[in-house]
Amino acid sequence: MKKLILMCASAAAIGGGVFTSCKHEARQNPFLESYTTPYEIPPFDKITYDDYLPALEAGIEQHNRQIDSIASNPETPTFENTILALDRSGEILEKVVAVFANLDESNSSPEMVEIAEKFYPLYSQHSDEISMNDKLFERVKYLYDHPELGYANDQRRMIEEAYKDFTRNGALLDEAGKDSLKAVNSRLTDLYLKFNKNLLNATNDFAIVVEDSARLAGLPASSIAVAAEEAQSRNLGEGKWVFTLHAPSRLPLLQYADDRDLRQQMYEGYTNLASSGEYNNLPVINEILKARAQKAKLLGFKDFGSYMTDNVMAKTVDNAESLLMQIWTPAVKKVKEEVAEMQAIVDEQNGGFKIAPWDYYYYAEKVRQKKYDLDESKVREYFALDSVRNGIFTMAERLYGVKFTEMPDAPKYYDEVTVYDVTDAKTGEHVAVFMTDYFPRASKRQGAWMSEFKGSWINDDGTASRPVIFNVGNFTKPTADTPSLLTLDEVETMFHEFGHGLHGMLSRARYKGQSGTNVDRDFVELPSQIHEHWALEPELLKVYAKHYVTGEVIPDELIAKLQAASTHNQGFATAELAGAALLDLQYGKLNPEGDTDIAAFEKKVAEDLGMPAELTFRYRSPYFKHIFGSDGYASGYYTYLWAEVLDADGFELFKEKGIFDPETAKAFKENVLEKGGSEDPMTLYVNFRGAEPNVDALLRNRGLEPDHSIDLKSKNGK
Repeated sequence: MKKLILMCASAAAIGGGVFTSCKHEARQNPFLESYTTPYEIPPFDKITYDDYLPALEAGIEQHNRQIDSIASNPETPTFENTILALDRSGEILEKVVAVFANLDESNSSPEMVEIAEKFYPLYSQHSDEISMNDKLFERVKYLYDHPELGYANDQRRMIEEAYKDFTRNGALLDEAGKDSLKAVNSRLTDLYLKFNKNLLNATNDFAIVVEDSARLAGLPASSIAVAAEEAQSRNLGEGKWVFTLHAPSRLPLLQYADDRDLRQQMYEGYTNLASSGEYNNLPVINEILKARAQKAKLLGFKDFGSYMTDNVMAKTVDNAESLLMQIWTPAVKKVKEEVAEMQAIVDEQNGGFKIAPWDYYYYAEKVRQKKYDLDESKVREYFALDSVRNGIFTMAERLYGVKFTEMPDAPKYYDEVTVYDVTDAKTGEHVAVFMTDYFPRASKRQGAWMSEFKGSWINDDGTASRPVIFNVGNFTKPTADTPSLLTLDEVETMFHEFGHGLHGMLSRARYKGQSGTNVDRDFVELPSQIHEHWALEPELLKVYAKHYVTGEVIPDELIAKLQAASTHNQGFATAELAGAALLDLQYGKLNPEGDTDIAAFEKKVAEDLGMPAELTFRYRSPYFKHIFGSDGYASGYYTYLWAEVLDADGFELFKEKGIFDPETAKAFKENVLEKGGSEDPMTLYVNFRGAEPNVDALLRNRGLEPDHSIDLKSKNGK
């Protein structure tokens, strides 16, 4: 049940498809028959645009029959005939939603956009009907009200979560209330679609065309080559370079371009993204805010933020805000120190200006080079993407005993995708399928993420159905003569998303609704963020960081510089992240009936926080997809820092015992990665770590002065 509702919520945000439409009268819809592919990988080459909506309708019809059978069962409710039956239902729906929603995000097209306008409303309506099914809810409530029936811990948690899902989705409302909630949910689905469509179009609509090579001074050769190739792809001819808002293009320009006007042009293009004109998201945000406030009120919450934090570890907006402020204060203090160092360089060069937001990346790099003798453009030469991928696979094998073997003939949804068979290194047993899709394209949304085409569970006969997991990125593209050379941030991102992937791949939870990343929102980032720590550990660097031309292993001298510079610019990075999370929480407190001046609201939040003038929010509202592209991270963007409290504290145990210590790795695997959402998250963490965490480890890790500790309580108050 939980998984169905969560899938519906996330589906509204997602966008792709590389397939051409074709009709064959005798042809069976691939979603309506069993996959005959290796490990049940979706047969992407057989799926056409014409398959999605008929499969969705067939899936809804099948699911309705299954739901009716469960709800109308004359037998007394049991875990098996109610909760387990729900967990196992909706097979066709799961297949079609997994493919469409994921490809709609990673490989969009005009055809997919058109289908999405019908697909998501139908799916949303179906989800509403299930969550408001009175007969079904009564069976769940019976189990919830009878804890004496003596179920196992994971079963009891499944019952509790199902009950919460029903009540949070309107099961206790009268018919008029249910109708109102359905209307609001449908409205939100449409608005999320519009927000995401505007954002994708606005992103692809913006470009800076440079015609004077002198303006490229300071930029790495690889960035210039990518910009030249982008110009060629747009048929602009020789002697022109195109820079876009995609991170591999935008960030190097902000970090290295000597031309201050060029940096300002890029910065303003990004911060004004989707804020005006044809793709203006400001009106969309206003409608989202009003609809969310209406939804919260219908469900008995004072505001949307209270609704979203009620069933996670934080429990309340105030608890999340308290954590963030303990991080914000030392971060801002550090920002002031960083800006002073940057301004000193400007003044030394007689620049005659004060550091502005479009100067931050550039002068932070100058400070890095001056203080640590570290030029990231040279560092990147040791981090070719294939080498980094070898690093993450080595980490996984040494920690968790799994091997990755490429499957060159496996189905894939795009020619740049690589597919791996993940096996137990000792027994050869199949563990999962893992796919990677790492480079930007116009059809892919920005950012990086992990998802699945198939989840995992344990069948009634004890056999395991194993998952199909994938990672998507927008990393620096290779050129004709240079492989993809990653920035340090891209390296960490690759390790981060792989951590999510491990959470999905290694899951041993019995039930679909508890497998892998089906955990509390403020716990889901622990497996991803803790694995970032390995990226720059000397022991692993020596294995994978090799010069892309010479093959030279990264020298000790450079590793020492990387270690010394590891906390460089962390005031900026931390304040930027915490500021966006605090902005998100303030949105959650609103109950608007009329329109909100979004720009003025952002400004007021920044002023109340005392945000330094040299900073802005990590994401401004019109492109803050995490919180306005779906409900996924709404009033929940804080979870990255909440989870970092956990991951920083947890990694200190690895540092104490050894970063590849078998017993520590086994404890993390068995208590966190394998368990999914089958137990209370704080219980899982304590079972691994031996104690609850505090904020001090995070502040130490980021090079910020620790002020005091925070007590992170589980949602059950443990």
